[in-house]
Amino acid sequence: MNSDLPERDEVDAEFDALLDPKVQESIGRSLKAHYDDLINAPIPDKFLVLLAQLEATERRLPTEGESDERR
Repeated sequence: MNSDLPERDEVDAEFDALLDPKVQESIGRSLKAHYDDLINAPIPDKFLVLLAQLEATERRLPTEGESDERR
């Protein structure tokens, strides 16, 4: 390795030092609020239909141990 490059821990420590704790806290709150909204959003109907189709297909497939003629 090139000895002129800083170690990963040194780079991380330098980056952490660049962000004020108040800024880090603000970014964290914003990200949490954004992702909380995504998690609580309803699943789109089209996605639910696709999941139901997948489940129906899986039920029609032979179970493990049975022969599979497609091979």
